[in-house]
Amino acid sequence: MTGGSGPKVSIMLADGNPLVLSALSEVFERDPRFSLVATSATAEGFLATVMRVPSQVGIIDWNLPLLGGARLLEVLREQDHAPRIVVYADEGGDTHRAAMGAGAAGFVARNGPVETLLETCIAVAAGNMVFPYLDVRELQRDPIQSLSRREAIMLEALSKGLTNRELSKELGISTNTVKFHLSNLYDKLSVKNRAQAIAFYYSSRLAGRRPVSDGD
Repeated sequence: MTGGSGPKVSIMLADGNPLVLSALSEVFERDPRFSLVATSATAEGFLATVMRVPSQVGIIDWNLPLLGGARLLEVLREQDHAPRIVVYADEGGDTHRAAMGAGAAGFVARNGPVETLLETCIAVAAGNMVFPYLDVRELQRDPIQSLSRREAIMLEALSKGLTNRELSKELGISTNTVKFHLSNLYDKLSVKNRAQAIAFYYSSRLAGRRPVSDGD
């Protein structure tokens, strides 16, 4: 472990297991490189704290009550100045890939050494992405992976030729919110209008990629 001569990395923790939450709290409180600013046992509690207390890195369990990690990440992606998120979860299935697709900046397996978690948090705070078993650079080159769930659903609805008013009705949001999401969508796909966005959508399907939908 290195010394804490530089600025401390501010950390928030969220885990539904009280034993894990207590153990992680102790680890970060003892490490001079970090400043533990808040803990929570639920996704809702974590989100409420994020709104009030700034933090550089958040560490969350993928199966957080009640929202879950995926939904929490989706909400955080719509917030200004949200912490960069490291998912701390059991290995198995495709959780690390799902976490990255949802907007996490890192993934650490629970059965690994705690030093891996600490070093991952340092790297994520510095702006890096840390995922085991994944070629992060390759995934980052695919704009589809950068879309939030709302943007992905909007892109699919857009491909049906819906107008802004129809999108508003379909998604249950205002037309101004539709315009906001469309602007973000165009930026992420590097397109200028809805026709180009639709063309991108169908070319992605032909290439075997598709946005994440509610059924995923």
